[in-house]
Amino acid sequence: MKIDLDHYDTRILAELQADARLSMAELGRRVHLSQPAVTERVRKLEAAGVITGYRARVNLEKLGYGIRALVRVGRAEYARVVKLIEQTPEVVSAYNVTGEDSWVLEIAVIDVAHLDAVVTKFCMLTETSTSIILNTPREQRPMLPARSEDVRPPIKKVQDA
Repeated sequence: MKIDLDHYDTRILAELQADARLSMAELGRRVHLSQPAVTERVRKLEAAGVITGYRARVNLEKLGYGIRALVRVGRAEYARVVKLIEQTPEVVSAYNVTGEDSWVLEIAVIDVAHLDAVVTKFCMLTETSTSIILNTPREQRPMLPARSEDVRPPIKKVQDA
């Protein structure tokens, strides 16, 4: 269910996605609202489920994880895959998807031997395919409310006369 957000709500979301550690006073200054007003709006956004949480982003490489990879997992019993994901701390994100694969997992591992050990767990369930992430030019992009007027139709081909 889409919620109606005004200009202030949109600005609040942009600021919090850029820095969730902002004080309510500083957030209010940035969006031109009083501290009580901005606090009330943030609480309403949380209550409506628009803001679902706050977390620190960490540099996995600095924590000792030299390799990040995407593992595509084929069709397997849903509950078994979920259980294995829950038992595998190297799984950063897990997506149940449509298409040829049933799952796409982002994993973080120390080295190639560690990668092999983690992927092998999933190979025991079904076929897998793994891609090592070389770099991430975009990650966790801040998102603002969807607007249908921003959607542009694809470019139409000019037909020969």
